[in-house]
Amino acid sequence: MPEGDSLTVQRESLPREAAGKRPAVIAAIPCFNEERSIGSVVLAAKRYVDKVVVVDDGSADSSAEIASEAGAVVYRHGRNKGYGAAVRSALEKGVELGGEIVVLLDGDGQHDPREIPAMLKPVLTGEAEVVVGSRFLGRGSRPPLYRRVGQRALTTATNLSTGCKLTDSQSGFRAFSARAIRRLDLSEGGMSISSEMQFAIGRAGLKVAEVPITVAYAGKAKRNPLEHGTGVLARIVVLFSLRHPMLLFGLPGLALLGEGVALGMRVLSIYSLTSQFAVGTALGTILLSLAGLLALFTALMLQAMKELLKGGAAQLAREVREGHRAKEDDESGTRR
Repeated sequence: MPEGDSLTVQRESLPREAAGKRPAVIAAIPCFNEERSIGSVVLAAKRYVDKVVVVDDGSADSSAEIASEAGAVVYRHGRNKGYGAAVRSALEKGVELGGEIVVLLDGDGQHDPREIPAMLKPVLTGEAEVVVGSRFLGRGSRPPLYRRVGQRALTTATNLSTGCKLTDSQSGFRAFSARAIRRLDLSEGGMSISSEMQFAIGRAGLKVAEVPITVAYAGKAKRNPLEHGTGVLARIVVLFSLRHPMLLFGLPGLALLGEGVALGMRVLSIYSLTSQFAVGTALGTILLSLAGLLALFTALMLQAMKELLKGGAAQLAREVREGHRAKEDDESGTRR
């Protein structure tokens, strides 16, 4: 556990129906300064799940205490690490606490816990391993116009970058099987975590489904919409470049280099016909060739980094598996 973080376990609330009739379900709620709403969200979510875990991301108010009093298992970050870090912690703690299905929802009251059963259904029936609640399906409430425009733009950019098509890539209301969570390789600390999930879902080959949800927008947005949108869009470009460097930089680099060579041939042709050196065309040749070479070099460097990271991740996975086998062997020997 990171230094400065703590896990506070309070009373746990089991569902009214007998546990064991379905896989264990945990609601995971990232939270930052949500003392006005977190208590009611926890109380409402408890009706539909076996346990609620709240990740308090360094709140300066009483969010953690209120969530604890409402019956949640509270995990506190020692400092504010960002929405993405809180989401990653929430998913991890959900699995650690025995969740076979983890439902992720926000602590600000925008998501309706009464829709949790609908979110669970595709996972329970085996239709999907990841379920995304979409604000753009069905006839439920819609975000304000400026939000819809921004969300549509980010969804389009994410869909084009990942090849995984969703109608609401930025939704924070999601459900995951424990297997899916273990296969998602997430690292984003900010608001771009939702887009990164889409990259990870496509890379892991997970089955994904969407269900319509309603949202409640009360009060002014916490973040500047333009700043938020441009920040997420920038991260989408970065994520795409890290995963497909040859496509983003390699192909344009080859095209630029080809144009540079073509102009260079034209310079030689002009000189052979007129004995005059075409300075402007020659300058264009140099600029295009340099830009193409720089793009190709960038693509090769990013591709090398990608392969190194992939190899490191595979090695880590092997070491974890070997560690688990060694532990099982030790336990088996102890029993004998």
